[in-house]
Amino acid sequence: MNLGNIITRAANYWPQKEAVVDARNRLTYRDLESQTNRLASGLLAMGLAPGNRVAIQALNCAELAVAEIAFYKAGLVKVPVNARLTVDETVHVLNDSRAHAVIAGKSQTVAIMANRSQLPHLENVIAIEGDEGDHRYQDILDKGEDVSPGADPADDEVAVLHYTSGSSGVLKAAMQSFGNRKAIVRKMLTSPSSKARVGSRMAHVGPVTHASGMSMMPLFYYGGCNIMLDRFDLVELLETIQKEKVNSIFMVPTMINRIINFLDIDKYDLSSLQNVTYGAAPMAPSVVEKAMNTFGPILSQGYGAGETSSVVTVLTEQDHIDALAGDKKRLASCGRCYFETDVQVLKDDGQPVKPGEIGEIVVRGPDVMMGYWGAPELTEEVIRDGAYLTGDLATVDDEGYIFIVDRKKEMIISGGFNVYPSEVEKVLYEHPAIFEAAVIGVPDEEWGEAVKAVVVKKPDAEVSADDILQYCKDNLPGFKRPRSVDFTDELPKNPNGKIVRRQVRDPYWADSDRKVG
Repeated sequence: MNLGNIITRAANYWPQKEAVVDARNRLTYRDLESQTNRLASGLLAMGLAPGNRVAIQALNCAELAVAEIAFYKAGLVKVPVNARLTVDETVHVLNDSRAHAVIAGKSQTVAIMANRSQLPHLENVIAIEGDEGDHRYQDILDKGEDVSPGADPADDEVAVLHYTSGSSGVLKAAMQSFGNRKAIVRKMLTSPSSKARVGSRMAHVGPVTHASGMSMMPLFYYGGCNIMLDRFDLVELLETIQKEKVNSIFMVPTMINRIINFLDIDKYDLSSLQNVTYGAAPMAPSVVEKAMNTFGPILSQGYGAGETSSVVTVLTEQDHIDALAGDKKRLASCGRCYFETDVQVLKDDGQPVKPGEIGEIVVRGPDVMMGYWGAPELTEEVIRDGAYLTGDLATVDDEGYIFIVDRKKEMIISGGFNVYPSEVEKVLYEHPAIFEAAVIGVPDEEWGEAVKAVVVKKPDAEVSADDILQYCKDNLPGFKRPRSVDFTDELPKNPNGKIVRRQVRDPYWADSDRKVG
């Protein structure tokens, strides 16, 4: 079944129900069916052919949802480009993917056109707004026919080139097949945390080109509405939840942290929320507990990657409730696998770890990517016998709950001891004066690497480096304690809002003969 048929069926079942809402559009399912048909046929009429790569780069808007469905209907390969990438990163993605065309927002169109000489493979720039591109998006719609092209790509054909940097900082594309994308829908529909029903409303505040967008197609299957916010603005988000009666939302921990520390949070009616899902980065149990006090017992966590076509484990709402009432340590878990995917924590010899032992999370199933685009050597590093080696180190308890310890490449080795930054960060987040923290290894002649904490204080908080070091002395084993603390106004984050430890760490190693990571 072509995933585009989900919209065709929904338009028949619920023609007048809202499907996509943004600042400029309120599209019903009938509108969405018509626009996706016209965009699909219009792109093919331009000379594009099934299998061609078409990039999309814009802040969250209705056109991104229309484009994804149109690509399914036309058999085109989607190349989602985060709108917050730098110009150089955007040029790299467009060249690496050999995109034939790009559908872009206003500012993205301007930047792409200004760098057109560096994009020899790009044939068509389609502007969602304005006249700066080769074509206007609306003109493509106007010329298209309101009939689906009816493409029927095989499950093992490439559907999406999902660019991810992981911990390496190098953008590479996970090839997601049409079968992988169907697996996303199946596992979202069967998730124990899914509360989607006809008319359910989800707000997308993170880029729908990435993690948040994975929920769009499953919600369309249910006849729900995807509400697009083009940036994370705290007040705008809270107002949208209240006005649009939002039922569910996905956020990264940095977003949740800002909400729960917002002094005026009680002024907003958030009672419509039925589920708040977080993921893409670890969140300290103390922050999870405070978030549950703010939102209620409706938190769930998802763990996955672009290489696994989104979520592979879930820490459910009930898991959160049980942990808060009993063993709070379980709030540090990323949950258990509930889907048709097999998730194991394995030692270097390929054997499953025993409770308490540390191993690598390995994923096998219909949602594992085909490999990295144009990079067979990178594929060989992470795909073994069809299984994906995530690079995430973890433990597992006797009930199957997985606890991520850290990334292999971000582990600190100090005096021969392994120190996992996330373990130290969890303790730091419990300090009442600390808003955000990143723990890194820095050069040290005696220990090889010394543990350093780089922290952002909460507004008006009074705390010194010595205060924090003493706090760590009281709460951490000696080899895990930071040896120094630096304060900063802001920690670097990637376009998805995740703190990038590598960027925090690199300046400290700039003058060192040895590099880490």
